[in-house]
Amino acid sequence: MSQNPYTLSFGTEPAEIIPRLVQMSEIIEEFSALKPSQSLYMITGVRGSGKTVFMTSIASHFKAFDDWVVVELNPERDLLEDLASKLSSQNELAKLFKSAKINLSFFGFGLEVNGAAPITNIEVAVERMLESLEKKGKRVLVTIDEVTNSPHIREFAASFQIFLRQKLPIFLVMTGLYENIYDLQNEKTLTFLFRAPKISLKPLNIGTIAANYESVFGVDSFEALKMAKLTKGFAFAFQLLGYLSWKKDGDWQNALPEYRQYLDELVYDKIWSDLSRGDRRVLHAMAVVKTGKVSDIRSYLGASSNEFSPYRQRLIRKGLISGEGRGYVEFTLPAFDEYALANFDEE
Repeated sequence: MSQNPYTLSFGTEPAEIIPRLVQMSEIIEEFSALKPSQSLYMITGVRGSGKTVFMTSIASHFKAFDDWVVVELNPERDLLEDLASKLSSQNELAKLFKSAKINLSFFGFGLEVNGAAPITNIEVAVERMLESLEKKGKRVLVTIDEVTNSPHIREFAASFQIFLRQKLPIFLVMTGLYENIYDLQNEKTLTFLFRAPKISLKPLNIGTIAANYESVFGVDSFEALKMAKLTKGFAFAFQLLGYLSWKKDGDWQNALPEYRQYLDELVYDKIWSDLSRGDRRVLHAMAVVKTGKVSDIRSYLGASSNEFSPYRQRLIRKGLISGEGRGYVEFTLPAFDEYALANFDEE
């Protein structure tokens, strides 16, 4: 049996993928410009929306070019030291830094330069490294996955702002849940993050998903479209339905009970547990009312427009509901209305 082309592993780039061409092109064209107007993008989206895969695709694009150095950083570590360590561990770059008399022995990276005093400030060390890379016509792309408002992230963001003011060739792509990005932006010393462009990952194109299923499973276009609509364009659901259908030799209808269970256990339980009681009440009300009409939902909740509006806006930003139709809202995740009905506790 050939290998399953779909995956259930978060962040792993599967064999079958629906690229987000428009958003990718925006970042690639901006970063590749002779004089970029943006050096930072923040990618947000609900858990399972494909943030990590999207960022990985961008990183893979730039890795193919000799004038780019791509570094992935661990958000749980000292990011400046991690960056300096990973840059200096590449043989070609280590030679460049040695010729520039950049002595990093103080930090234990093993890059010692005879006759040059060790640099003892990590921010200064990274500055010097970026300056030497700029002279060689190189640019550095840093990627950080699932950022939070942590001391390590705040420190790195503050240093990144300094590097930008010095016009150093460093670029940054960060992913994170909406609430974590929002908290980070609200730091008084990091207001520049508010001006940074944010890409909120919307649902994948249903027609493109259908074409993928039609190609992989050999079903007709009508059958493929029914499969695609079950996912509502949710990236993880696209992978999940494909993965389970592959295991059932293409019998996607036989895979549906497992499909629902996996969605609940792998994604929805975590999303639900992170929501406030008020958010859960609104989602439950939406599921009960079914019409999606805001006035009906407010009536069920006994809430005024001013009381309801903050919940609506927050749930839209979290990627859990859509408010594109005036006066209406709808669930963005497949079968999440059924999950809300089953899991809301009246008490």
